[in-house]
Amino acid sequence: MTTLKKGDKAPQFSGTDQDGKVHTLEDYAGKKLVVFFYPKASTPGCTAEACDLRDNFERFKANNYELLGVSADSQKAQGKFKDKYEFPFPLIADEDKSVINAFGVWGPKKFMGKEYDGIHRTTFVIDENGIIDEVIEKVKTKEHAAQILK
Repeated sequence: MTTLKKGDKAPQFSGTDQDGKVHTLEDYAGKKLVVFFYPKASTPGCTAEACDLRDNFERFKANNYELLGVSADSQKAQGKFKDKYEFPFPLIADEDKSVINAFGVWGPKKFMGKEYDGIHRTTFVIDENGIIDEVIEKVKTKEHAAQILK
């Protein structure tokens, strides 16, 4: 599980978004990057979280932030999710979990008494130099932008 913390160098990653475009850490050099991991596209909590980020997107842009959503969903599922809610940021379809594992957000979870492995809803704020500025593990889905844009 997440061992990355504030002050650590962000892991190098390469992930493909809903349109087949590849995103890497280097692509965001000189910008602040919010990488938010969510369990599953189009589910209630993930929708609330991504819509809150969408509704505050102009505030993020004004503060030199780029946003990148990541889950293990397929490109098709990410594309439907992005189109339905008109997200102005890319969603990485990390089916092989390479980005998820690089950030250490895959692990045991409990839901309704069952234990299983899955993505832990976690957000990483990375500074202009590729250093982790903040790790948010207790994500408030309906007010996540406020947690990041303090």
